[in-house]
Amino acid sequence: MVTAPPLPAKRRKSASWTQDPEGVRRDILAVARAEFVENGLSGARVDEIAAKTSNSKRMIYYYFGDKEGLYRAVLEEAYARIRTFERSLDLAALPPREAIATLTGFTFDYHADNPDFVRLVMVENIHHGRHLASSTKISVLNLSAIDMIREVYERGLADGLFREGLDPIDIHLTISALSFYNVSNQASIRQVFGHDMAAPEARERRRRSAIETVLRMVCR
Repeated sequence: MVTAPPLPAKRRKSASWTQDPEGVRRDILAVARAEFVENGLSGARVDEIAAKTSNSKRMIYYYFGDKEGLYRAVLEEAYARIRTFERSLDLAALPPREAIATLTGFTFDYHADNPDFVRLVMVENIHHGRHLASSTKISVLNLSAIDMIREVYERGLADGLFREGLDPIDIHLTISALSFYNVSNQASIRQVFGHDMAAPEARERRRRSAIETVLRMVCR
């Protein structure tokens, strides 16, 4: 299970930014993440974030410029985190079929264990992805995910295991869609069908199905 770190306890103002500026920055980002997840960009309030971190609005603006800069930093941290864990899988060391299955299972679990990430992506889609577009850091991070799939796919082609003519972006989108929907639509599926997608047995069943679906997509 790979989950985001818990929110920090309130810090005393006395030992804050002069002694541990990176720690203060991390605390602000953690609290801001929770506020943006709960209230979206429009509904989140810097006053509330400042109160929960025992920092002033002025200090938050010093680090992040404005509310949108803070929100962009939260997005960057969220994408950096999932990309870091993906790299730790060391897919290049695995046979192609096992690498694709491992990546799919990891992605499914990461989304299920980190619903805040899903909510942030949903919030950003409401804003038509404009903050993602303005972040060079996120663009580079996400291109690395496609490069990782491309390397595995090309090895699978060379070994005669994978079908020709697939685009790595389509493989990535299929993995993401199967993982994202299982979290983003939990409430509506529960209400419409009375089915709890988060129940352990249901989650495990969907996880197996996601891996099988992606393998059928790429394998001969």
